[in-house]
Amino acid sequence: MSDYARTERTLLAGLLLEVGPDAPTMCAGWTTRDLAAHLVVRERRPDAMLGVLVPPLAGHTEHVRRATAARQYADVVHEVRNPPWWSPVSNPLTDELANTVEFFIHHEDVRRARPDWEPRQLTHGQQAALWRAARFTGRLTLRRWRRPVRVQAPGFGEFQVGDGAPAAGLTGTPGELVLFLAGRQRVARVEVTGDDSIRTARLSM
Repeated sequence: MSDYARTERTLLAGLLLEVGPDAPTMCAGWTTRDLAAHLVVRERRPDAMLGVLVPPLAGHTEHVRRATAARQYADVVHEVRNPPWWSPVSNPLTDELANTVEFFIHHEDVRRARPDWEPRQLTHGQQAALWRAARFTGRLTLRRWRRPVRVQAPGFGEFQVGDGAPAAGLTGTPGELVLFLAGRQRVARVEVTGDDSIRTARLSM
């Protein structure tokens, strides 16, 4: 079994400590402190995370996240690095499925908010895992744009969302496509053909 989720978690925790609690991220309005708190709440407070799916509960989610962010930053990062075994999203049975993409994206959220970043060279295995995720999430997120889109990752495959001739085409490595489809179009190294407005469309779930 691969351990991409664990590797990205470890790299992210190290980077969070390196840059400190007030560094910017690609999550609009969030510092590294905010992002770390989000990850802790996601894993340790399933009651609070209901607000992500149920809008009337969003206030509770944000209240819990802010309370977590107010704690000692090093303690919060320690909990990012060491998830509880009982977490619905981070136990041994679900960790790789639930967190391979989550921690890759958030690791890049911190990396790409810094100057002079460059894409990392990922292994073929990790790119393949990210491509599987891109095919799944892309079919959901690209429907927001309401126009046909073709997505291509040379060496891994392609898929189309919507019927008819594509209004836009996206080409890139799986990792870059995952970031694009998660709403990080501004920093994703993806070639866009056709209707360029997809670069600013709201795609994240």
